[in-house]
Amino acid sequence: MSDAIISTESAEVHSDQAGGMIVCPVCGREASHGLTDFNSLPDDLKIIIASNSPLGAETREICPRCVELFQRAKFQLESDAVVFEQGGSVLSTPLRMGAHEKFTGRGVTIAFLDSGFYSHPDLTKPVNRILAYHSIFEGDPVTLESPDVASWHGMMTSVVAAGNGSLSQGFYRGIAPDANLVLVKIGKTGHIPEQNIFRGLEWVLEKREEYRIRIVNISAGGDDEQSYLHNKLSQLVEKAVSKGLIVVCAVGNAGHLPGHPVLPPASAPSSIAVGGLDDQNSLDRARRGMYRSSYGPTVDGLQKPEVIAPGIWVPAPILPHTPTAEEARLYAELDAGDDDQLRAIIEAHADLDKELFEARNLPVPLLRQLITIKLREGNVITQDYKYVDGTSFSAPIVSSIIACMLEANPRLTPQRVKRILIDTAERLPFIEVDRQGWGVVEARKAVESALALQQQR
Repeated sequence: MSDAIISTESAEVHSDQAGGMIVCPVCGREASHGLTDFNSLPDDLKIIIASNSPLGAETREICPRCVELFQRAKFQLESDAVVFEQGGSVLSTPLRMGAHEKFTGRGVTIAFLDSGFYSHPDLTKPVNRILAYHSIFEGDPVTLESPDVASWHGMMTSVVAAGNGSLSQGFYRGIAPDANLVLVKIGKTGHIPEQNIFRGLEWVLEKREEYRIRIVNISAGGDDEQSYLHNKLSQLVEKAVSKGLIVVCAVGNAGHLPGHPVLPPASAPSSIAVGGLDDQNSLDRARRGMYRSSYGPTVDGLQKPEVIAPGIWVPAPILPHTPTAEEARLYAELDAGDDDQLRAIIEAHADLDKELFEARNLPVPLLRQLITIKLREGNVITQDYKYVDGTSFSAPIVSSIIACMLEANPRLTPQRVKRILIDTAERLPFIEVDRQGWGVVEARKAVESALALQQQR
């Protein structure tokens, strides 16, 4: 398929004003800029238009707005092809990872260091499992109940790991839906300075016994490449691990760039650095490939990441009480609505989406097409969830597996946890070792190995 974007300026345009107002035969709207010759468009775009326009194969001319609409539809069909193959839905994380159904992280506390957080229902209902919230910013007015612009990232990482899926009848839950959480805000918007990560980890070290913290998830990277021998944050990671904390870090998303460096804290020797897997939103292991994760070796010659986990097509919550949430709710309602209800629903939310409001009188097939585009452009799964990408979400998946391992065997040391993850991981064929480390984490095997060690005692 061609992925070129077609400009209506380069196609033959018909604008004969002698017959009065020009109307697009596809959408029925006035074509003030004339009509484009249908046969001048690329074949793959013509197929999509013919399949979705009211006139089908009889289309001879089309307005520039319809060309733009179907270009957007074509882009979404190509970029989200794997989701379309699954019937338009994203698989849940426990299903994709083959998680052990008996272990859910019960009694284990995970600390999350991130830009901000929100007390999402998947963490607080029916029981609030957030044991503590701390912001390193003195006098910070943002609370866990504030849908602040900076709250979405930490909300997503924590729910990806430990959400119970309360807004999806339990389907979009994490692998550790019974784990407890300690949330540490270390950033606001944009890049999180390394010093902020240091302060957050320092606080966790001080509070580890009070909240019985076993795992620290850090979905943030430092400032520059540096040897752990000279980097304060890396040295603090080493200290934290020596005190019994298991430190799980995202490696970053620079695998497509020259250098692709793994920065502190992921580059620290004792951290568990996690890269991204692209499993094509499928249970077919033959379709597994790499996400664009950063990778080593580090400046100290260390293999990073050690393991990989899904870094794309990851289901995550939408931050409630935000314009994004309201749009997702509208698109989901329209997607589920009857044809004769669409216009009324759109008019009832006229201020929410101007494009939809202006297109409310389109023929139903085209209106449905636009609604689907809106869902895909917003990565919307349901009114409460969307799919996201980045190693920021690979790391909490590994943290959730570790929580289940610790539930099965509370005596595991950080070193033993890392060894089990490496020993049970599955290497991807035809992928460089530097990029994937020891391979894809195997949730069930890791938990079973932890349990076997417990039973040997």
